[in-house]
Amino acid sequence: MATYDLDEQERLDELKAWWKRWGSLAMVGLAVVIAVAAGWRYWQNRVATQSLEAAAVYEQLTQSLAANDAKASREAGAMLIDQYKSTAYAPRAALLLAKLNVGAKDLKSAQAQLEWAAANSKEPALRDLARLRLAGVQLDQKQYDAALKTLSATHSDAFAFRFHDLKGDVLLAQAKPAEARAAYQAAFGKMAEDNPYRNIVELKLDALGGEAK
Repeated sequence: MATYDLDEQERLDELKAWWKRWGSLAMVGLAVVIAVAAGWRYWQNRVATQSLEAAAVYEQLTQSLAANDAKASREAGAMLIDQYKSTAYAPRAALLLAKLNVGAKDLKSAQAQLEWAAANSKEPALRDLARLRLAGVQLDQKQYDAALKTLSATHSDAFAFRFHDLKGDVLLAQAKPAEARAAYQAAFGKMAEDNPYRNIVELKLDALGGEAK
C-alpha cells in the first residue's frame, strides 16, 4: 500500500512539474483549438446563410427579368454582385445583367459585367461562357485585339469549337480571310457530326472558298 502511495505521489509530482513547465502553453493551445473550431462553425453557418439569401435575391432577379422590369433587375443583380460576390449566384447575375444591357445597347456596361464574371466565376463552364460573350461584345465594339486576347484564354474542350468559330469572326472582321478560314476549320474539326451549328460553320468556310475538313 505504501508503495502504491509512493508511486501515486511520484506521478502527481511529475504532473505538477509538467504543468508548471507546459501548462500555460497547453492552455493557449487549447484556446486556439476552441477558437478555430468556433471560427470554422461560424464560417460554415455564414456560407450557408449567404447562399440562401443569394438564392432569394437571384429569384427576384429572374422574376424581374421575366416581367421586363429592367430597374428591379438591375437592383437585384447589383445586390448579388456587391453583397454576395462569393456565391455562385453573383457571376450568373452578371451574365444576366450583361444580356440585359446588350439588349439596351449599353455595350460598355455589358462588357464590364462580363469581365467581372470571367474574373470571378469559380465554375469553368460559366467562366468560358462569360469569355465567349465578352469576346462577342468586344467584337461588336470593334475591339478586335482585345477580343482575340479574350479568346486566347484557356478553355474546356466542350467550348473549343465556339472559341475557334468566334475567333474566325474576329479575324474576318480584321480582313484576314486566310486566318479566319483556319479558325473556322479548327472549329469545324472540333464539332460532332450531329451538332446543329456545324452547317453554319460549313457555310462560313464555303464563303471563304475551299472544302470543309
